[in-house]
Amino acid sequence: MRGYFGIGVERLSKPMNAGNLFRTAHAFGAGFVFTIDAEYSVKRARSDTSKSPDSLPWYEYDSAAELALPQGCQLVGIELLDSAVELPRFRHPLRAAYVLGPEMGSLSPELVARCAHVIKIPTSFCVNVAVAGAIVMYDRLITLGRFGERPVSALPAALAHAASATDNPGGRHRKRR
Repeated sequence: MRGYFGIGVERLSKPMNAGNLFRTAHAFGAGFVFTIDAEYSVKRARSDTSKSPDSLPWYEYDSAAELALPQGCQLVGIELLDSAVELPRFRHPLRAAYVLGPEMGSLSPELVARCAHVIKIPTSFCVNVAVAGAIVMYDRLITLGRFGERPVSALPAALAHAASATDNPGGRHRKRR
């Protein structure tokens, strides 16, 4: 994937949610994770079975004002706001740090003011923090990753499947001699 990204949380109070988010970030190839005024402990967040802070940098900040990002890295808030850009219409920056708010609240106004972009997932209501982060990271992978454009229809995939079935009747593996 081109560029890099990090992902973090502000004022999160449930270590399990942060653990799930950070484990997923590790799986998607995040460059770093961070917390802002949040309760997080790898030991308490048993859901991070990959122990992501052992494999990638973890930064801990006491406030939104303390948040420090690499030069050229754009902060992207993920928040269900009317003014936010819907994720399918958003072009991910090559260098980005995504941040999510607490389970029962929103990103602080101080942090929203620091965001270069605020995006929302087009759902009827808020989803779990780790789920929201996973959706955004997947979207980033699909749009900036090594994958080409999707076909306009399912027909090319069906033709490819039919061709492979013709080459290999019955779907059995051929023994090499």
